[in-house]
Amino acid sequence: MERIKDVPNDIQDPIELAIFQSSIHSIAEEMGAALRRTSISPNIKERRDYSCALFDGLERVIAMGDHMPVHLGAMPMSVKAVVDSMVLEEGDVAILNDPYAGGTHLPDITLVLPIFIGAGSKPAFYAASRAHHADVGGMYAGSMGPAQEIYQEGIRIPPIHLIRKGEMCGDILALFLANVRTPVEREGDLAAQIGACRVGERRIKEVVAKFGLTKVNGLVEELLAYSERLMRAELRKMPAGVFEGEDYLDGDGVTDDPIRIAVAIRFNPSEGSAEIDFAGSSPQVRGSVNAVFPITYSACFYMLRCLLGEDAPATAGLMNSVKVFAPKGTIVNAQLPAPVAGGNVETSQRIVDTLLRALARAAPDRVPAASYGTMSNLTVGGVDHRTNAPFTYYETTAGGMGARPNMNGIDGIHCHMTNSLNTPIEALEYAYPFRVRSYGYRRGSGGRGAFRGGDGLLREIELLVPAQVTFLCDRRKFSPYGLAGGENGATGRSMLIHSYGGATELPAKGTLHVGKNDLIRMETPGGGGWGVPATKK
Repeated sequence: MERIKDVPNDIQDPIELAIFQSSIHSIAEEMGAALRRTSISPNIKERRDYSCALFDGLERVIAMGDHMPVHLGAMPMSVKAVVDSMVLEEGDVAILNDPYAGGTHLPDITLVLPIFIGAGSKPAFYAASRAHHADVGGMYAGSMGPAQEIYQEGIRIPPIHLIRKGEMCGDILALFLANVRTPVEREGDLAAQIGACRVGERRIKEVVAKFGLTKVNGLVEELLAYSERLMRAELRKMPAGVFEGEDYLDGDGVTDDPIRIAVAIRFNPSEGSAEIDFAGSSPQVRGSVNAVFPITYSACFYMLRCLLGEDAPATAGLMNSVKVFAPKGTIVNAQLPAPVAGGNVETSQRIVDTLLRALARAAPDRVPAASYGTMSNLTVGGVDHRTNAPFTYYETTAGGMGARPNMNGIDGIHCHMTNSLNTPIEALEYAYPFRVRSYGYRRGSGGRGAFRGGDGLLREIELLVPAQVTFLCDRRKFSPYGLAGGENGATGRSMLIHSYGGATELPAKGTLHVGKNDLIRMETPGGGGWGVPATKK
C-alpha cells in the first residue's frame, strides 16, 4: 500500500496496519455484496442504492464500503442517534429513517446491529446498513413527491428495535408494512439488510479472534490517527485564506424562486485544518428540497475525501481537523417539519457543486467543472396488469461528468453523491409494466472547452398501464458550470409524449397521472467544460 510509507516511526508495524485496514474494508464490501445478492427490489439489487459500514464502540466509523457517498457520510449520525436513544443488547437490531434523528430522507432506512465481544457489557463495534426503499408510504407512490411537510412523505421511524434479543418485533414490522404500498418487497429488502449486518458481525468477530480485542482496538486508534494525518497533510498544501462559492437550485416545486447555496472554506495550512461555513444560504423552503445537516456534512466529507488518494482509509479521523457550520433553518440545515425527500438527492448534489466551486479558487488545477448536478429522480407507481399487484419504481438517471483539468468528462455516468448504476433494460422490463423505447447519449449536451464535458442521457419509457409519475429534478434553469473558460453544460428537460399524439413539456418537480401507452422522455444535463475552447483562443 503506497501511502503507508507516510506512517511515522511510532507505529510498530505499519504492514500490520495496512492488513487490518484492508481486512475491515473488505468486511464492509462483503456486507454490501450480501445485501445486493439477497435483496428483492431492482433499486437495491440492480442499481445498488445501498451502503454498509463498520463502527467502533465509540460510534466512530472505521470502514466504509465503496457505496453511496450521500449515505456514508451521514451514517455516523444515525448510529449515534441509536446509541443515544436506546439500550442495545446481544441479538438486537435497531431501525430508523428519521431525517431529524440522524437520517437523510424517509426512503433511506438504516439498520444498526451492536456487536458484543466476549462478556462485554457494551458493544465493541456496530454494523450498519442503509438502503433506499422504493416506497415508504406517504401521499405519492414511491415516497419522493412534491410534499410540503415531512408527514406527507411517508412513515417516519425514530430509532427503535426491529429485532430484540434475536426475535423479530412483529408488531413493529406489521406497523411498517401496513403503511407501504409494496409490503412483500419491503420485508424482503429489510431481511437483506439484516443479513448484511450479520455478515459484518461474523467477520469482525473473526478479525478479533485472530488479533485479540486489545490489539484490534489499538489498530482502530492507529487507523483513525492515520486518516487524520493524511487529511492534515493535504490541508497543509492548501493556500491560506477564505475561498467562497455559490450556486442555485432552480426552485422547490412550490415556487420558481431560485434557492441559494453559499459556502466559505477557510484553510489554515499551519494547523492542517479547515472550516466550512454555509452562512448566506437561503432559508428552508416549503418544497421537498430541504437538506438536513447530515446531508450537508456528508457532502463536505465527500469533497474532502476526494482530495486524498484512493487508498486513504475513509474513517472518522478524516474530519477531526474540519469544522462544518450550517445555520439552522436554512436549506442546508432544515428543521422539522420541513419536507426533505429532495434534499438527499438534489440539494446534496448542489452542495457538492458549490463546495467544488469554492475549492477551485484554492486549487484551480485539481478541480473538475460541474457535473450534471441532478439525480433526475423518476418515480412511477400503479398496478401491474400482469399480477394485479401494486408496484413502485424508483430510479435516478445519470448525466454528464464535468471535464477535468487534463481530461474530458465521461458521458452518461452517476457522479458525486450518488454512486449507483442504471437499472438494465432487461431487468426493468421484467420487473415492471414498462417498455424502454430508447436509451442513449444526448450528444452535444456536454460543455465545450479545452476538455469537453460529458454528455447526458436520453431515455424514453413507455408505460403499459395507467400510473402516477413523479419527477424530482433540477438543473433546468442553472446550467452545470464550466471552469477555466470552459462552457456550461446543457440543462435537462422531461417530456410526456401522449399515446394519442403530441407532447407536453413537464416541470422539473411535480406529479401527474398518465395513461396507458404514454411515453416518458428524459434528457439529462451534460457536464461543464474545462479550459478555453480551441476555437476561442
